[in-house]
Amino acid sequence: MSLGVPASGSVLQRSASSDGNQPQSPEEDDRKIRRREKNRVAAQRSRKKQTQKADKLHEEYECLEQENTSLKREIGKLTDEMKHLSEVLKDHEKICPLLHCSMNFVTIPRPDALTSCLPR
Repeated sequence: MSLGVPASGSVLQRSASSDGNQPQSPEEDDRKIRRREKNRVAAQRSRKKQTQKADKLHEEYECLEQENTSLKREIGKLTDEMKHLSEVLKDHEKICPLLHCSMNFVTIPRPDALTSCLPR
């Protein structure tokens, strides 16, 4: 009765032969070792490249998050400024002589009428 333990030598025989019937020559063994080493190095390179790509994406994410926060802050400031300027304009419209004078309906503005509104 076997409990999952291979028969003695069967693991070695599988690794030592390519088709299971004949042992490999030393040249085949060397070639197999070189191929495994080359594959191991390629896998390391691939993992390193993947890690570098992930790191770069994370850095880019961090920068974009900072820029997004900064832009949201700027939007808030500009919105506040727009509200303030709208209030200033409303207040000015109440007292502006140009809006209340009859010359407002003339299509060609007169320089003297415009300058009379400006502070001196």
